[in-house]
Amino acid sequence: MGTWKLEVGKMALYMMFPVATFYLFNQPQYFEEYVTSMKRDFFPPENPEHRKMLEETIANINKREELAMLKALEEKRKKG
Repeated sequence: MGTWKLEVGKMALYMMFPVATFYLFNQPQYFEEYVTSMKRDFFPPENPEHRKMLEETIANINKREELAMLKALEEKRKKG
């Protein structure tokens, strides 16, 4: 068995080891590049050409739906 000094030393080691490893391995310079590359993989930069195609498609769909509604309204008006 050890003395109280040994027990205090062991307790300090048990408490300091997780804190020290957390501090050392969670420094931004260690994982900044990894986080940046993962973010670029999940959220790639927007392509203006794709954006334009998407907006044109949405406009075409809206125009088609509007024409269908107008046609249905015109048919309803003719019947009634």
